[in-house]
Amino acid sequence: MNSNFMIIDGTPIAIEGEKNLLELIRKAGIDLPTFCYYSELSVYGACRMCMVENKWGGMEAACSTPPRAGMEIKTNTPRLRKYRKMILELLLSNHCRDCTTCDKNGTCKLQELAARFDIHRVRFNNPKSEPDIDDSSLSITRDANKCILCGDCVRMCNEVQNVGAIDFAFRGSKMKVACAFDKPIGESNCVGCGQCAAVCPTAAIVIKDDAHKLWNELNDPDTLAIAQVAPAVRVAVAKEFGYKGENVMGKITAALRRIGFDLVFDTSTAADLTVMEESNEFIERLEKGGPFPMFTSCCPAWIKYAENEYPDYLPNISSCRSPMQMFASVIAEQYKDCGKRLLSAAVMPCTAKKMEAARDEFKDENGKPYVDYVITTQELVKMIKQAGIVFADLEPEAVDLPFGTMTGSGVIFGVTGGVTEAVIRRVSPDKSLASLRNLAFEGVRGFDGIKEYEILADDTTLKICVVNGLGNVAKVMERIKNGEKYHLIEVMACPNGCIGGGGQPIATATEKHKRGDNLYAADKLCTLKFSEENPLMKELYEGILKGRTHELLHVNYVK
Repeated sequence: MNSNFMIIDGTPIAIEGEKNLLELIRKAGIDLPTFCYYSELSVYGACRMCMVENKWGGMEAACSTPPRAGMEIKTNTPRLRKYRKMILELLLSNHCRDCTTCDKNGTCKLQELAARFDIHRVRFNNPKSEPDIDDSSLSITRDANKCILCGDCVRMCNEVQNVGAIDFAFRGSKMKVACAFDKPIGESNCVGCGQCAAVCPTAAIVIKDDAHKLWNELNDPDTLAIAQVAPAVRVAVAKEFGYKGENVMGKITAALRRIGFDLVFDTSTAADLTVMEESNEFIERLEKGGPFPMFTSCCPAWIKYAENEYPDYLPNISSCRSPMQMFASVIAEQYKDCGKRLLSAAVMPCTAKKMEAARDEFKDENGKPYVDYVITTQELVKMIKQAGIVFADLEPEAVDLPFGTMTGSGVIFGVTGGVTEAVIRRVSPDKSLASLRNLAFEGVRGFDGIKEYEILADDTTLKICVVNGLGNVAKVMERIKNGEKYHLIEVMACPNGCIGGGGQPIATATEKHKRGDNLYAADKLCTLKFSEENPLMKELYEGILKGRTHELLHVNYVK
């Protein structure tokens, strides 16, 4: 046999750089079951579902075994089927099994594999029939009795996000995932990014559901219900309704109106406002000589992480509010005299936005939040299905006036590097199409965790850094401590930016990248590319914002 091959279920398969048997097996078209394997996380090998049998009858974990030339393995012997079925029974015996009322009913990996392996009854007693809920976080909800100890959330929180809010505690049958000193998650250093929920195969960690509260307030004739929709939402909804990931903002707008919202706006409009204010602040810092680097302020999980880990750098964070909060302030001013109670909701890709909405900095003098409800993309999908709306049959509709104009700069906010690119478009003296095309290929775009870019402005070379995934922040901060100079640093807490937000439907890395491509495609279709070209900006600055720009659009984060 060729030395570059091994035998899988009797078929020769070429070894082409795969780092473990699991990758090679999946390349061969075999869906080997796993709970604890994610290519972006370290190999843990806890669930043992991916065991394979070698030609001598020995058992090996496919996720942690490198392929070797000449190996012969089987993936589906009677012994392996019995083994996997026993593992599933043992997991189910220690798992709350109220599937019909579970948040992940229909999308639960444990439920899926139980059906796949034809498990109709569990022979063992179940000591965990009652929920064990930790509802202390504004962003996520935990149920310890649905945890299968796969470790996915622990590795995500520690390895990728570098937050370390959760870890394994105790030993043996008492082992569980917990916060330090077994405190509720809401009292920990959790930043609310929701990436733990994004990798949890069961409903042990899910997004905090606020949709049921919102339903109770819609369709009230004395309430003016307004929704704003973030850029990244439009490219994540489609797959849930059988599309391939394209931009379906028009259908989302139509669906929100049928759900009960009176007005629907696009947060891309407020992103243009953010570009205007953030670029003005950046230019002002250049004139004053700092403080540098200036960090972007759109991501609430990053703000919370900075408050926890880098409080000395809070003055370096832009004073601009996030687009969601800027828009909420503008909406509140526009409709303050409408004669009805104002209900302001935001559809976001982000679980941390729920936490941001509850911050004291974003409440009026009466203590009312400017954003009453933050609904994630996952919650929006549920609401559309609960309303019985046939999404495929919806005719696309435009967002409402007077805030119905946005530019491509606002649309690309949803992907890592988008904020930076929009600001560069604003401050760059070259506004040509060729300049835009060059910008797309010179370092700002792409899905690397850390990207660097230099731009010449007048006689100054500006050094810019784009960071996505909180685990990469520590690397950049170490560079700064070692003397590296940056002028602008964009930070998005979630890997790949908002398109990979914790509130988005679960997706592979390839699917997330496709979402980014679709946002850039939407940018290409926008007639206006630069935020300052948006005629609405002039109207706002000469109207609602006149003399009140700092009051309505800025915030100070203090130690």
